[in-house]
Formats: sequence, C-alpha cells, structure tokens
Amino acid sequence: MADQDSTTDGPRRRSDGEQTHTAILAAAMRVASIEGLGSLTVGRLAEELGVSKSGVFAHFRSKQRLQQETIAAAGEVFEREVLGPGLAAPDGLARLEGLCEAYLSYVERGVFPGGCFFAHLLAEFDAQTGPVHDEVVTGQRGWLGLLEGLVDTARQRGELDPATDAGQLAFELYAPLELANYLSTLHRDPAIVDRGRTAIRATIAAAAPPDDDRPQAVPSPPSDRPHPAAR
Repeated sequence: MADQDSTTDGPRRRSDGEQTHTAILAAAMRVASIEGLGSLTVGRLAEELGVSKSGVFAHFRSKQRLQQETIAAAGEVFEREVLGPGLAAPDGLARLEGLCEAYLSYVERGVFPGGCFFAHLLAEFDAQTGPVHDEVVTGQRGWLGLLEGLVDTARQRGELDPATDAGQLAFELYAPLELANYLSTLHRDPAIVDRGRTAIRATIAAAAPPDDDRPQAVPSPPSDRPHPAAR
C-alpha cells in the first residue's frame, strides 16, 4: 500500500511543481513587460506572488536562468498570439497583412500589461552587451526578416509593385507596428492601435503594382444556365 501511495503522489507532486513553475513565469513576464527584465529578482517575484523567496529560488537557481526562461515563455506567447494566427492566412499579401493585424491585435488586447514584451526588451537592452542583448538582436532580425520575406513573396506573386524594395517596405511596416505599441501603452489607449492599422494599409497601398501589372482574375467558364432576363 505504501508503494502505491508513493507512485500516486509522485506525478501529483511533479504536476504541482510544474503548475507553480508556470505561475512564476507568468508573473515574471507580467513584471518584466512593465518594469524590465533586469528588475526580475527572486525577491521581486516572491513579493508579486506572495510566496517565499526560497520557493521561487528552487525553481531557477539563478537570475540568468530566470531571465532566459522568461524570454522563452514570452516567445511561446508571441508564437501563439501573433505568429500562429498571422501566418495561418493564405500565402502572399494576405499573409503579410494578416501578420501585421495579428501583432496589432496582440497589442490592442493587452496580452502583456506593458505592451509587446519583446519591444520592451529591445528598448531595455539595445545599448547593453551580453547574452540577453545578443538574444534580442537575433529576435529582432528574425522578426524584420520575416516581414521582408512576406513582402518578397507578395512581390513575386504580382501583388506588389515589382520595383518594391522588400527590405525598405518591411522597415516601413515595422515602424507603425512598434509606434502603435509604444503609444497605446504610454497613453493607456488601445484606440491608438487603429492609427497603426491605417498606416499599415496606406504603406501597403503605396506599394501596389501599376494597374497593368495587377494579377488578373481568371474568367469564369461559360454557364449553360440561361440568363435571368431570358426566363
């Protein structure tokens, strides 16, 4: 009977520990999005969660590991809230527009109380050195590179002007996305995000192909059904 109890309690203890770990990371992301990743300490999180410092320390053992796991957890949120829905749109211009809208929706809904976690991280670590700075650089290049790749695909499909500089247009789309994030967070006004949407639409419209180069709709095959007027 004792063996059966220990077998039953083992998974429960691990499950409880995983739930606590997840709760700590959720608090860490919340705090970091407002106060900065550098503010994350065992003491600060213990205060936020109302638990002992030793209880938090047992899960991470070091500030660096706490920071790394917090960034990784925020990356999973970004994947779920932005990349997943944005990249689910059809290939081409629709996917580019979908990704921009997914990002603005993520900001508008206040997924993190301090706005986009990674925008805050960039502002905090852009002038620093070290592993977090390097991770921020990699992430920022990946995000801008993703936008550029989607622009290039839309251009190749004839949905954008063939003379479009993919890197430049990606830069011009990135700017209103980030400004909408910063200003809506600063002013506590999600309505500012609509200015970002307007800027995105205008930027894409300015890169539309000349009328002669627009993809032509495939005509529908003739139908045997009589025209309504002939009935």
